[in-house]
Amino acid sequence: MSAAPVRRPTEDAAMWRACRSARHQPSAPALLAALLDANERRDREGVCLAAHRLMRAATTV
Repeated sequence: MSAAPVRRPTEDAAMWRACRSARHQPSAPALLAALLDANERRDREGVCLAAHRLMRAATTV
């Protein structure tokens, strides 16, 4: 029994497709609210994630 090889995209092809797909960008006020909420809950990972997304949103305007 011979199994056909499973084709898998390379990392470059996957990154190319991810970069070409449109993604919804939350508004800066929504991201700031998420940052404040995560900070209030003492969620370090949430604070870091929200801060990075907020900075990305601010620099792409």
